[in-house]
Amino acid sequence: MFSGIVETTSPILKIEDSKDQRKFLVRKPHGWKLKAGESVSIEGVCSTVQKVNRETFEVIYMPETLRRTTLEDFRSGEKVNLERSLTLQSLIGGHLVQGHVDTTARIRKIHGDGSARIFEFQLPTRFSRYLVEKGSVAVDGVSLTVMSARPGRFQVSLLEYTLGHTTLGRKGPGGRVNVELDILAKYVENLLTR
Repeated sequence: MFSGIVETTSPILKIEDSKDQRKFLVRKPHGWKLKAGESVSIEGVCSTVQKVNRETFEVIYMPETLRRTTLEDFRSGEKVNLERSLTLQSLIGGHLVQGHVDTTARIRKIHGDGSARIFEFQLPTRFSRYLVEKGSVAVDGVSLTVMSARPGRFQVSLLEYTLGHTTLGRKGPGGRVNVELDILAKYVENLLTR
């Protein structure tokens, strides 16, 4: 479980592909203490640390994860958003994020709004029912507030701080992002339709 407050970004140092998995070797952020078996959010994807040493850690992705996320798009040298999993002492500054990506979306357009930037995303229409104005959504692991939502589209407003401290600041129109919808909406729907 995560809060959607990205702690830092770090580069992928090496990618190894095989027919049934993709392996990332990521530079371990300064001061991070990690151990094999723990979870780290990478671009919003809950990732199990396989190996760790003083400078790097390794994660492996199975075909299901690659089909549902943007992780297949990444190349060595690119930076990714990172967040360590929550503890019972953690401050939850965003919202509860599982790291279970529902779908990907494309950035339709970006425009200025004072010092902020408004991003409009296009996603498969079937996911729109989980998005509500002023509700929460995780985009590439970043907890954001939905500014507006309509079938197949939603908007968020990003501050300069978020743009400068996450990978979203380096993405433009046409770019793909990972989207995790609020788990509460999915549970409510499930209870009401049974």
